[in-house]
Parts: sequence; structure tokens; C-alpha cells
Amino acid sequence: MANVPADLKYAKSHEWVRVTGDEAVVGITDHAQHELTDVVFVEVPEVGRKLKAGEACAVVESVKTASDIYSPISGEVVESNQALVDNPALVNSEPYGAGWFYKVRLANPGELSNLLGPDQYAAQIQPS
Repeated sequence: MANVPADLKYAKSHEWVRVTGDEAVVGITDHAQHELTDVVFVEVPEVGRKLKAGEACAVVESVKTASDIYSPISGEVVESNQALVDNPALVNSEPYGAGWFYKVRLANPGELSNLLGPDQYAAQIQPS
């Protein structure tokens, strides 16, 4: 069973968002990293890049596949996790901690209402 923290918002495409004030941290979920298996490469968006909700903005490669990471919200990237670039395995070991991808200044906080709550996301990833 995947870990789905109650204090986060989730995108259907398996990204999570932790909001603090007018900024948010974005990463991929425990379920996503488990499906990818061992992550060997991560590309994060550049600081200053303006993102639109739903836009591909990062890349993660595992021993199994390569996947785009989509921005769950619109805003400007204010910090990228360079430690993740140097140590991609953090995505697997700490998806909700040191394995975050980037921080964004929210352009439209109302978009957060389009994301899933923890119960909705958990229901989406339950095996049928």
C-alpha cells in the first residue's frame, strides 16, 4: 500500500503539492516512484521558469522507463532540488522529503481546488 500523506494535494498524474503561504513544493508520489522502480536520472526545471498547470516540466528516468513530470499548478520556479540531480535515488527513498523536485511561487492559488485530496488520490491508485 502506497504512502499518501494527509497534508498534501495530488495530481491525477501522480505529482504531489505541499503549500506554504504563496509557495508550493512539488514532487512525485510514493506510488509513482514505486511504479518507476530504481530512479537513475532526474532533470528539474530551471529557476525562473514560468510553468502552466499540466505542462511537462521535469524528467525522471528509471531502470525501467523515462517519464515526464507535469506541473500540477501554475507559477514561477523559485528553487530546484539540485541534490536530487546529484542523487536521483532520493526519489525512491524519500519521495515526500529530500526527493522533492522544485518549489514554485503560485500564480493562481485557485488551481489548488482542481487537485485531489489524499482520500481521492488513494482511491485512484487502489488496485481494482
